[in-house]
Amino acid sequence: MPRTPHHITLLGGGGHALVVAEAAQLEGYSVQGVYDDNPVCAATQSPHPSPYLGPLEAFLQHPRDTPPWILCLGDCRIRRTLLNRLSNHNCPPATIVHPRAFVSPSATLAPGTFVGPLAVVHACARIAPHAIINSAAIIEHHCTVSENAHIAPNATLGGNVSIGADTLVGLGAAVLPGVRIGSRCVVGAGAVVRQDVPDACRVAAPQAHYRLAVPPEPLAQTSGQQIS
Repeated sequence: MPRTPHHITLLGGGGHALVVAEAAQLEGYSVQGVYDDNPVCAATQSPHPSPYLGPLEAFLQHPRDTPPWILCLGDCRIRRTLLNRLSNHNCPPATIVHPRAFVSPSATLAPGTFVGPLAVVHACARIAPHAIINSAAIIEHHCTVSENAHIAPNATLGGNVSIGADTLVGLGAAVLPGVRIGSRCVVGAGAVVRQDVPDACRVAAPQAHYRLAVPPEPLAQTSGQQIS
């Protein structure tokens, strides 16, 4: 918890922003406001609304000394577009860990990471910048979660799993120990991933088996293949 109150700026004002804002406030931050292309967004209309500061472009076009910021959008592709333009911003991103999450002392959290309530990040796990470890997700020992990956609520990564950049591991999905999932992948809700997955693929879980397929544009970069 910060020793003295700090301000934080939210980039994106949807439902995920509400979760991040509440965690930040519990950690002692004061939310300065939210940038979003919709002024009537969830963050500005909640019972404890955040001040609206303008569209995202206003923040992107005027790099200056601002409070620490954190991405509050759940879509990895939109987040990547913003991150590509935020690399030279004057102020570094904040890392927010909900006080009811557990992060091992030997784990590493890079700047811009969000760890939600009841999430667990175990020994020697490495979480890269701007990753989301969402509510009740479990990251086992020696896992690597790359930049801007999103591990959704109740998803579980077994020991020594590697998740590529810009990849979504969906609600309640499980990745078995030692599996490598590439960049820009989507693992569907409830999927059980038992073997490595190449870049830019989608893993689904119909009727207790999963299918590896090319996702829609703009992620598609490999030919589809079936795995039974």
